[in-house]
Amino acid sequence: MRDGAAHLAEAAASLEAQTEGDFEVVAVDDGSTDRTSAILADWAARDARVRVLRQEPSGIVVALERARAAARGRYLARMDADDVSEARRFAVQRGLLEEDPTLGACGARIRYFPRRHLRDGARRYEQWINGASSPEEVARELFVECPLAHPAFFLRAEAVSRVGGYRERGWPEDYDLILRLWRGGWRLANAPEVLLRWREGSERLSRNHGAYAPEAFLACKVHHLRKTLLAGGRGAVVWGSGPVGKAFARALLAAGTPVEAFVDVDPRKIGQEIHGAPVLDTAAGLCRQGVVHLAAVGQPGGRRTLRGVLTGGGLTEGTDFVAVA
Repeated sequence: MRDGAAHLAEAAASLEAQTEGDFEVVAVDDGSTDRTSAILADWAARDARVRVLRQEPSGIVVALERARAAARGRYLARMDADDVSEARRFAVQRGLLEEDPTLGACGARIRYFPRRHLRDGARRYEQWINGASSPEEVARELFVECPLAHPAFFLRAEAVSRVGGYRERGWPEDYDLILRLWRGGWRLANAPEVLLRWREGSERLSRNHGAYAPEAFLACKVHHLRKTLLAGGRGAVVWGSGPVGKAFARALLAAGTPVEAFVDVDPRKIGQEIHGAPVLDTAAGLCRQGVVHLAAVGQPGGRRTLRGVLTGGGLTEGTDFVAVA
């Protein structure tokens, strides 16, 4: 945390109220200049489970990795200094990972607060992230956006260590970690109940840092797709020639992945070329083999429709096609 005094006491109280009491708190003060240090000192004085680490301002990845190096538990639970964990959070999430050894991480359903600050985008994201709980549901959404909320991460320490921990790559560090866990063979899930209240406001890092800009998310997705489904020079067919599809195609081409075609239902576009690739109709698109089909639409309803079309055409999600946004 950095300068988290305004809400730190509320966050701390939510951890002290956990029904699962077997945990330690590693609090990293990343160069605060407000009362954060004093509040942390008071907390550590009254609760032996709390350890405070202080450093010069170094950023979230350095702070997370320092906390991970100091942590002694089998599991790592993430939380920001301005959010609130529900009392059963640790118990429920620990239960999920202990019941299923194939899970490398889980999140939880979230609720933004204060509600008066919510914008339409946050409401849509809340609804979307709360709609995927099982490992199968989470995997389907993996390249749409990060399907686990970072402040609600509950991670298997061994799994995080195997994939190299958090890294600074110029794109979202949480999304990058989740994708590397998936690439490493670990499954991911969300607890099917609200376990974190996520504070919304203009001061959030994701609102004002370049690593969380749309182009940074896109670069992260393309990088990990090229390491997995698009490995070995495999080409892509982009379903949707709107803004989402065109942006994805540009990023793929810039990274060296061939875009063999676009597929669209608009008869005015069919037969044209976009970025040198022909625009096909649905039937012709389904005939393209040996490529990865990318369902590149921005709206959930459009993704549902495309999934039905691609599955009905004999393609398997996660192997032959994947939804992206």
